[in-house]
Amino acid sequence: MMIFKNLKHIRQREIALIIGVMALPLLPANPTAGLGSFVRHTHAAEAAPKIGTSRLVTIGGDVTEIVYALGEENRLIARDSTSLYPKEAAKLPDVGYMRALSPEGILAVNPTAIIAVEGSGPPEALAVLRNASLPFETVPQAYDRDGILEKIVVVGTLLGVPDKAEALKDRVAADLDAAINDSAKRPEAERKRVLFVLSSQNGKIMASGTNTAADGIIKLTGAINAISGFSGYKPVTDEAIIEAKPDVILIMDREGPLSISNEDLLKQPAISLTPAASQKAIVRMDGLHLLGFGPRTASAIRELNAAIYGG
Repeated sequence: MMIFKNLKHIRQREIALIIGVMALPLLPANPTAGLGSFVRHTHAAEAAPKIGTSRLVTIGGDVTEIVYALGEENRLIARDSTSLYPKEAAKLPDVGYMRALSPEGILAVNPTAIIAVEGSGPPEALAVLRNASLPFETVPQAYDRDGILEKIVVVGTLLGVPDKAEALKDRVAADLDAAINDSAKRPEAERKRVLFVLSSQNGKIMASGTNTAADGIIKLTGAINAISGFSGYKPVTDEAIIEAKPDVILIMDREGPLSISNEDLLKQPAISLTPAASQKAIVRMDGLHLLGFGPRTASAIRELNAAIYGG
């Protein structure tokens, strides 16, 4: 059994760039499932009302990215702080971090509708927004292939452009299937163990267990999450890291107080004793691209696959 300590309190800023990577439903047993498995998601799209609007606020980098991919960005007047792609989105007013929203800040831009990804909050802020006499719609979140397609259909339905959404869904599905199928061809014996490090604070590594965006992308890439003894993101003991025996350390490429250099990471006592440290195998990727689970996820799978396995 891996040893880890329960996290009693996590500051929201410690996960501000993780794009809503809280614990979510398990990935399907077969990550290469075809379009047939998508039917389990269609009920959400069918139930979604249309919110024809010209003053839209989006909460969640994946939702904002889908709006742009649908060619409906002219409706946007503001976005949350995780919405950094495409670069044009960053020019819009920022209404705050998706898990620490201020109703006053959002309502101040005078929106006619709000679309937020599931997991946005806090709950009391959402309650105020839902009572503000304007449409507030939530997009389901799941870190798997079908979850991405569902988000596209739901956002397209909400915006009243189902034909555009269907075309985008088909393109994204084909790209995802090709990337996932390539990853699935890798023999089990060749699959590397990957440790995703969310942060390192006061010498304590916070890592990803199961049921997270990091866990999802690692599996879709044809690798193995080195930590499987718990769900979500938790600080882990040195013993747990050593026992995990990761071949690769995966970390978001970011700046600010939560950033950590490769040199400092490799100096961590437990990390220094892993196969990853002996090979200096550290992979850094843009957080939104890696963990956003939006239209570009097939690209993230290929990029991570190449970084882990070469080629």
